[in-house]
Amino acid sequence: MQRIGFIMFPNFNVLSLSTVAVFETANTAAQEELYETRFLSENGGSIRTSTGLTVETEGFGDTVFDTLIVMGTLLVEPFSPGLLAYVRNASGKTRRVASICTGALVLAEAGLLDGCRVTTHWAYARELQARFPTLKVEEDRIFIIDGSIWTSAGCMRWTPMVRQPEPLVKV
Repeated sequence: MQRIGFIMFPNFNVLSLSTVAVFETANTAAQEELYETRFLSENGGSIRTSTGLTVETEGFGDTVFDTLIVMGTLLVEPFSPGLLAYVRNASGKTRRVASICTGALVLAEAGLLDGCRVTTHWAYARELQARFPTLKVEEDRIFIIDGSIWTSAGCMRWTPMVRQPEPLVKV
């Protein structure tokens, strides 16, 4: 069985949580538990999503995961030193580290993406490139696998970090 850890932090985008269903569906289709999913956060306990929904998590620890997945966020705020340290240190203990959409910002800030080909939502791609010039950001990709680092374009749309595009049709 593969152990999948979902890394959560306050105000992560609730839509990121939908990725858990992929592993649930695989387990159901196989009629056995192929994947164990665990929700992780810096201190454990309840973590509030962007919508106010709370998710119960366990604190970061020494558990070894096959895959760690960092959730995305609409509000790109400074990430805590504990979150960044966990992501940085865990990368050497897991087979792959992945990000959903703007979770790539966490991976970049933790130093895991230096020199890597990466992607994120198109609305964040140029900001990611500007903040982390050693990255090779490809904004027109849905996902990129660069060694043990997996990034995805994701699904976030709005952020105060970037100017919104003009509507296609003027009303």
